Amino acid sequence: MIEILTPAELARAEDTGAVVADILQALKRRSTVGTNLLDIDRWAQTMIVDAGALSCYVDYEPSFGLGPFGHYICTGVNDAVLHGRPYDYTLADGDLLTLDLAVSKGGVAADAAISFIVGDAKPPESVAMISATERALAAGIAAAGPGARIGDVSHAIGTVLSEAGYGINTEFGGHGIGSTMHQDPHVPNTGRPGRGHRLRPGLLLALEPWVMADTAELVTDADGWTLRSATGCRTAHSEHTIAVTGGGAEILTSPERARP
Repeated sequence: MIEILTPAELARAEDTGAVVADILQALKRRSTVGTNLLDIDRWAQTMIVDAGALSCYVDYEPSFGLGPFGHYICTGVNDAVLHGRPYDYTLADGDLLTLDLAVSKGGVAADAAISFIVGDAKPPESVAMISATERALAAGIAAAGPGARIGDVSHAIGTVLSEAGYGINTEFGGHGIGSTMHQDPHVPNTGRPGRGHRLRPGLLLALEPWVMADTAELVTDADGWTLRSATGCRTAHSEHTIAVTGGGAEILTSPERARP
């Protein structure tokens, strides 16, 4: 299903996006050396409830997962890139942490992810990988104007990632979003321009370039959820929910929307 939101629904989407941005930025500030992933999950739960929002994850039970996700945020450390299920792990200096959050408020969902390095150590390879996903995300957003096609967005993302030297996995990518978290159209992280669904105002997309340092192959943890690099290499993931408008694309989950 591909939803086109009304102006009233888009206004609610802006509110939901601000909630997601607010929580992610707060969690980033609190995620320091010695922080446990389960604490991050508990903090996320509290902030979601306090914002009057609902988690899109806790009861999420898709065909590719093992039972309900059971947590309020995805926490991926180092080689864990997608669907990272929080567990009893204490963050160390130099860990590469990805936080992925989706909530619903007012009947509209928003989804975003950030990757960053914990502590004072800043491994250059990790910094470069995070930067590549952020630049790819910006390129995808720039390509997502009215009349563009999904292939244009995918091509823009894939060009940045490929030129940075990363392999691209197309099993998981971006997606439509609206009254539910995951909708059509699928937005692969590489593609051919001029192909696919044509974008029009009112469409919400969650764009999410992600890469692994030296492979494009994923493996699944015994928890049935966490996806890791097949080689154990580090990974990075950046995501925003955007609204296609008459003049281009509006980022609903930008940090600038986060409340102080």
